[in-house]
Amino acid sequence: MGCPEGTELSVSIVGDRSMRIINREYLAKDRPTNVISFSLQEGDCGGVNPHALGDVIISSDTAAREAEDGGMEFFERLSFLLMHGILHLCGYDHERSGEVEAAKMQQKEQQLFRILKKEGLLSRTL
Repeated sequence: MGCPEGTELSVSIVGDRSMRIINREYLAKDRPTNVISFSLQEGDCGGVNPHALGDVIISSDTAAREAEDGGMEFFERLSFLLMHGILHLCGYDHERSGEVEAAKMQQKEQQLFRILKKEGLLSRTL
């Protein structure tokens, strides 16, 4: 992924109510969402600590609904959202960079998800 060895990130799992507040305060979107990432490598203080990648916040409520709607296990959906958030922290973007970059991100997600499945890392009995 191009991250320095020893890279750290913060992961928070919250409910929809908290996610809506975070989304409203920081992204001006007054609704819950499944995952939000905040990079510590961008902005005025970006790069101060190259080992601090950033924060990933996941709504467990939204993840549970999406898992049920998609016919998948909750842990798989949660894992996918974590991976999605980490990819954002690594510079992947599907929202503002156009279709080509969105396709690159989706391709990387699929590749990593296949690896996790193959290695048995999406099992609830870790």
